[in-house]
Amino acid sequence: MSVTISEDQLEAQVGALVERCFMGGIAALELITIHLGNRLGLYDALAEHGPCTSGQLAAAAGIHERYAREWLEQQTVAELLEVDDPAAPAEERRYTLPPVTAEVVCHEESLAYLAPIGGFLVSMGPVFSELVTAYRSGGGVPFAHYGTELRDAQGAFNRPAFSQLLATQWLAEGAPDVHSRLQAEPPARVLDVGCGYGWSTVALAKAYPNARVVGLDLDEPSVVEARRHAEQAGVAGRVTFTPGHAADLELGDGFDAVFVFEALHDMSRPVDVLRQIRATRRPGGAVIVMDENVAEQFGAIGHPVERFMYGASVLHCLPVGMSEQPSAGTGTVMRPATMRAYAEQAGFADVDVLPIEHDFFRFYRLNG
Repeated sequence: MSVTISEDQLEAQVGALVERCFMGGIAALELITIHLGNRLGLYDALAEHGPCTSGQLAAAAGIHERYAREWLEQQTVAELLEVDDPAAPAEERRYTLPPVTAEVVCHEESLAYLAPIGGFLVSMGPVFSELVTAYRSGGGVPFAHYGTELRDAQGAFNRPAFSQLLATQWLAEGAPDVHSRLQAEPPARVLDVGCGYGWSTVALAKAYPNARVVGLDLDEPSVVEARRHAEQAGVAGRVTFTPGHAADLELGDGFDAVFVFEALHDMSRPVDVLRQIRATRRPGGAVIVMDENVAEQFGAIGHPVERFMYGASVLHCLPVGMSEQPSAGTGTVMRPATMRAYAEQAGFADVDVLPIEHDFFRFYRLNG
């Protein structure tokens, strides 16, 4: 049903959308400058050396002074840094990194860490022409084509939650029987499907010293990084990372718990993967899928999480899923009804939504 509006109302609405688009452009540019600052170590240099002039920052970070000055001024105008005297000559101004900014853009283990969003944006540039082609042809863009920027951003974005919440809150409170089994003897065997950089796998190994954990991912560069992260965390002796499919695993007598953390919606054939997962577990073994906390049905207009997920889907997740055919074409916005349908087709009897509260993630337990 169309609604007639006056010229004044139309002008006001157009003005509001112009402002929204302009402010969105500013936000996108600033996120990329944050990513640039992290890549160059500028925030770390400010944190280590205290208030810095552009020359001092340039020397500490190993960059050109003129670029240091421009970045410092831009970050200050964006209210991310503070300057002691804006009226001082440019080369004498001293800039400070406030604690609030450090928490959000520097501290990689903080639950407030959102700097990786800039990396997501940067990763889209090199594949944009491929996206255009995919949209016209019905094909896709392979995950590997997004490169290291996307891998780094995805790993960094989820790392704090895995490190701080996975065992102590999500499993301990949302699946206490699984939590208890992973703590117990004999050692539980755990499979982490679509592990990426391995932060979830490492978190499981650290939280459950008795468990033996296998991380599985199709992307070999991600597996290389995951192995490095396990070494650094001191859990490499209890963690194995394998490139490939679940069907390729040496199962032995199966797994006590299988997890899929924010990966199922990216898969071209999720039902096949769930069927393979069902075959890998021991009798009574748990299968838990963490995916996006989107609305039950389309229509959550303007909701920030829904907007974020659809943006990610249009530019990344759907094209990745479509890069292999035949494809379910799921996309980021995998609603609960879709998850249940996939599980049923894979042979599971039913699906429970676990009582775990999180702004971005919903947790499903697949039974039977």
